[in-house]
Amino acid sequence: MTVSVTDLHYVALAVPDLASERAFFGEQWGLVEVAERDGSVYFAAEGMPHPYVLVLREDAERKTDLIGFSAASRDDVLALFEQVKAAGAKIISEPAPATGPAGGFAFRFFDPDGRAMEVICDSTPRAFRKLDKGEAIPIGISHVVFHSPNHKGLAEFYEKALGFRLSDWIGDFMVFLRCNSAHHRVAILPGPPALNHIAFDVSSVDELMRGLARMHENGIKLSWGPGRHTAGNNTFSYFITPNGNAVEYTSDLEEVDEDTWQPQTYQPGPSTIDQWGTGRIITGSVPHAEMTPDKGLWQVPA
Repeated sequence: MTVSVTDLHYVALAVPDLASERAFFGEQWGLVEVAERDGSVYFAAEGMPHPYVLVLREDAERKTDLIGFSAASRDDVLALFEQVKAAGAKIISEPAPATGPAGGFAFRFFDPDGRAMEVICDSTPRAFRKLDKGEAIPIGISHVVFHSPNHKGLAEFYEKALGFRLSDWIGDFMVFLRCNSAHHRVAILPGPPALNHIAFDVSSVDELMRGLARMHENGIKLSWGPGRHTAGNNTFSYFITPNGNAVEYTSDLEEVDEDTWQPQTYQPGPSTIDQWGTGRIITGSVPHAEMTPDKGLWQVPA
C-alpha cells in the first residue's frame, strides 16, 4: 500500500532583498515571524499548527530553496523514503534528525525537475488560534502550483513517490493533486520548471476581499482576481511580492470525500479558470506570467 504525505508543510525561498520580502510577509500579508537562524527567517500562520509555513533567506538570485511536506510518523517517513527511492528520485539526505528550528525527523530529495524537497515528521507544533472576523490574515498555507516540462510525468511521480491522489484535470494541461481532504495541495502546469505561486487560506471570501483592500492600501498591486476557480471551487486573488514571487489569498477550497470522489476533466476556457468572470476584467490582469526555469534547481539547500 502506498504511504502518503499528510500535508504541505512549508516553502523556502531565496530573495535578493530579504528586508523587503520580510516586511511584506510579516507586516502586510499577515504571517508571524517565529525564528531566525543562520540567515534564514521563519514565518508561521496564526491559524495552523505547522511550526512554520515560509522560510526566507537572502541570495543574489531569486530561487526556490525547498518544498516541505509533512508525514504522520517516523515509520511513514521511512516508508516514504523507500517510495521516493523506488520512483527514481535523486536523494539529498537520508532520514535523520531535521535541521530546522522545530526539530523533527526528515529526509530530502530532488523531484524529477530538480526541485529540492523535504518530508518531515515530529516537528514541534505551534500553538494556533481561531481567527477573529475581520482579521483577513492567512489561516495557513494552502497549496503550491508548479510548471514542468513533463507535467503528466511529474504528477505520476508525486502519486508514486509521495502518495498524492488525482482530484481533477483542466483539459490535459493542468492537474490537481491532494494528499488529504483538501482538493489540492499541489497543482501542475506545462512550462519551464518553476514555482508559479504559493497560496494561503483565509477564512472566507469576505476575508479575502478585506485582505485585497489591505494590499491596495499598502500599494501592493493586484495581479489577478478576485474570482473563483472551478476545479477546487476556491476563491482567489493574486499578488506579486517585492521580490517578484506570486502569492495568493484563497478561501472555500473544496473538501474531498475519499470514498466517493470522482475526478473530473474540465473543459479549458475563461469560465473554468474563473467562474465568476471578475478576475479578468481588470486591464492588464493575466492568470499566469511567462515563466523561466527556477534558479534553484538541482541545488542542495542549506
